[in-house]
Amino acid sequence: MHDHDHPHDHDHQGSELSPIEARVRALESILVEKGYVDPAALDAIIDTYETKIGPRNGARVVARAWSDPAYAQRLRADATAAIAEFGFSGRQGEHMVAVFNDRDTHHMVVCTLCSCYPWPVLGLPPVWYKSAPYRSRVVIDPRSVLADFGVHVPAGKKIRVWDSTAEVRYLVIPERPAGTEGLGEEQLAVLVTRDSMIGTGLPLLPEGASR
Repeated sequence: MHDHDHPHDHDHQGSELSPIEARVRALESILVEKGYVDPAALDAIIDTYETKIGPRNGARVVARAWSDPAYAQRLRADATAAIAEFGFSGRQGEHMVAVFNDRDTHHMVVCTLCSCYPWPVLGLPPVWYKSAPYRSRVVIDPRSVLADFGVHVPAGKKIRVWDSTAEVRYLVIPERPAGTEGLGEEQLAVLVTRDSMIGTGLPLLPEGASR
């Protein structure tokens, strides 16, 4: 289920391409040749989602929600507008809904139909998010899926699964870890992981803290 369980997948010898990489290259070449796509623009888009955005945009949204109650309220009321305050919006993030983990409920996000995912706040979707086992099992048995990710939710805590669609994308706002009272927004953002914003993980703990 986890990408890192299959190190050989990344072990390409020399410049050999996997079949899917070869198809992507071929498609890119055709689009560039026909003048539909400027190669520099294509590179800029890929770089933006892979490195500049990654999940760091979402982490900043979560950190602001943790440290600013008024912002958290705006996020609950209209996540699209609240996230746009940072300038994060656009394709794959048109209509956002923020769901807040708390003492009683743990939220998880899936897209059972395909792999709708909020790119502007989370970057590129992880491989497992698109996989059939995740998409089917998380609906039927979310607790065991969480256990696969090393997250053990107490028996009394409810797990709610949200199904993303082409119209609505969800962002999980994890619970703020204990021991972070003195941290500023930037320090808090470092603790927010991509998986914690999908609901398959928890935020990191500050150094020296334990759950």
